[in-house]
Formats: sequence, C-alpha cells, structure tokens
Amino acid sequence: MKNTPRYLSKEEASILGLEVKPNEKFRNKARYHINDLDWSNIQRSRATPSERAMVETQVKYDKNGDVLSSIEKLQSEPIQIPEDFEIIKVSTSKSTNQQWVQYAKKKADPSDINEDLRDKLIADLKEYSPKYPEIKRSKAKDSYCLVLDPADIHIGKLATSFETGTDYNSQIAVKRVKEGVQGILDKSSGFNIDKIIFIGGNDILHTDTPHRKTTSGTPQDTDGMWYDNFLTAKQLYVDVLEMLISVADVEFVFNPSNHDYMSGFMLADVIKTHFRLSKNISFDCSIAHRKYSTYGNSLIGTTHGDGAKQVDLGQLMSIEAKEHWADSEHRYFYTHHVHHKTAKDYINVTVESLRSPSPADSWHDRNGYKNKAAVEGFIHSKTEGQVARLTHFFNL
Repeated sequence: MKNTPRYLSKEEASILGLEVKPNEKFRNKARYHINDLDWSNIQRSRATPSERAMVETQVKYDKNGDVLSSIEKLQSEPIQIPEDFEIIKVSTSKSTNQQWVQYAKKKADPSDINEDLRDKLIADLKEYSPKYPEIKRSKAKDSYCLVLDPADIHIGKLATSFETGTDYNSQIAVKRVKEGVQGILDKSSGFNIDKIIFIGGNDILHTDTPHRKTTSGTPQDTDGMWYDNFLTAKQLYVDVLEMLISVADVEFVFNPSNHDYMSGFMLADVIKTHFRLSKNISFDCSIAHRKYSTYGNSLIGTTHGDGAKQVDLGQLMSIEAKEHWADSEHRYFYTHHVHHKTAKDYINVTVESLRSPSPADSWHDRNGYKNKAAVEGFIHSKTEGQVARLTHFFNL
C-alpha cells in the first residue's frame, strides 16, 4: 500500500506506532509518511467529538415548535445525542481547543421505504394469490392475433390545462388506459381473436428514483409519491390483463425503457408473479431491449425506441430472431418513446412508432412537442401479416 506524507500530532504518531518527531516550525504537527488506511483512521478520530457533555447554545425550531437542529458546546461529560438525531458537524477552536457539535434529525433512508414497499407487495401477494381457472378455448380456422400496445403511459406524470391545455395525472392515466383497451377490444370484435400480444413496460412509470427523476437523473413534473405510482401501475396491469384473458390467451411482452429502467423491470416481475397460477397467460419479462413474437408467418418485434436506430432494426431482427426469420413472410417492429405516429417500410421490415395516451407536459409543451393522445392495436392474420390498425383517440 502506497505511503503518502501527512501532518500528524505527536499523540497521533504515537498511536500509529511511529517514531515521534519534533513539531515543525510554526506548526503543532510534524510530517510522516503513512498509508491510506492509517490516514482514514486518523481522520475518523479527528471527527469524533471529545468525551465531554454538551451545553446547549443555539436551537432552531420549525413553525410547530419542533427542534430542527441544535448547536451545543462541549464541556466535561459524555455526549447525549437525542433519539432520531445525528451529528452533522463538529467544529474545534484553534485558540481554546473548545469543540462544538451540530446535530439534526436523521433523514429518511430510501432503503426503509423500499423495504416497506417490498413488505406491502409480499403481503398483497400472500393475501391475494388468485387461482385463475384455465379457460378451454375452441380452435377456429379463421382466427387472428391482436397486438395491444398502450404505449408510454407515464403513471406519475403531471400536466395542467392551465399551462399545457390538457390535464394529466395518475388517475387520468389509469382511466385512459382502461378506456383505450376497451375501445380497442370493441373495435376488434369483428375478428375472431385467438391470441393477444400485450406490450408492457415502455415508460409505464414516469420516474425511477425517490427524487422524482428518470433513471438517468432527469428531473420531472410528478403527481404523487413514487411508491404510490408503482402500486397504481401494478393494479392497472392486473385489471387490464384480467380483462384480456377473458377474450383470448395472452402473451405479455415487457420492453425496458428510459424513464423507469429499474422500476419497470421490477413491476413486470411482480405482474408475472401475480399471474403465476394462470395457464392462459405467458410472460417474457427479461431485460433484453428487443423482444420477438410470432403468429402464423408474421415475426413481430418490439422495443422502446430509445436505443437502436429504426433503419437497423431489420438487420438486428435477422440476427436476434434468426430461428424465426426464414419462416416468416411478414416482419414488423413496433417502437415507442416518441409519443407520435410514424410508419415506414424498409427492405426487410415495417417499422411503426406508436401514439401515447399521455399528453405533453410542461417541458414538451414549451418546446412544441405536441402529440395526438391515443391507444393503438393491430390485427395480424396467420397468413397475410398485419391486416388492420385500430386506434382509440381521446377527447381532450
């Protein structure tokens, strides 16, 4: 371990077992070569208050009369720190060697909130672990697959009509998704649906930290606490999937995304656990950025859209889903992230970005990024690929 020159008092040098040197001129310390571990221990000892009692000298109160912080001077007996308080600063007078300690209420540990959320989720699963009876379905020759994709829901996002012209919060998000899913089911009623591919993730949650920021640290305008939004999103998925299972067997495909990379993954895993006893739903909840499903001779890819370029998606599909590539006649990639509609045919794949039920917030409205809020679905034939696009718009 490398030694570094540090200034130590005679007492500190003696504690470390060093040969004590005379103090340097105009200093009460001498220079010694010590390793980082010894230096860390010396710093810790210097930050530890002397074993002397405190006489209160300054106290700060809030509007309710509760103590916010207190600065006290050390005297002769051991320190007694109030419960739920912690030392945040120690000051020493160079002339009198007196010490002052400032302590304040301990800040809430985010890990405690995480544990509370975990315990609540476990309790919910123990109390309500539904046994879904298997639904036996008759096979039909003329049947279709519904790709249902409520994209970029952003539960926890806040927009106000006073600024942006449209209100949006967690309650509105839930209402829109349920309305949009039912609207797509109604519009697809003319088709004999034997499979539903439900695309989850894709910024289902607006933030990914207790500090109201995305995974990468971008601050957001938010509605509600992050743990409340997580539980709201959990219940929304449960309600929607129970609705879909009554129509056809469901394949749940999770797309990780930039707003909630960690929370979205954990949410998908919770939903998978919730439906673990159902034989009418399957899950692909891996953290892979691009997912692939098949129906008849269609190969269907999904991704959030914040990573690989659209022009490269066909080539990536041919590599990542090579076992299905040669058997497919029709190839599609559904992307998200941009909240508006685009569609383009490339040489070997059709790429579409989807509309979102979430409107522009303050930043997007200020910069002119407006979108037509909607939920979309797509009908795929076993032999002819995508044969219908279904859109449920919202009256804002």
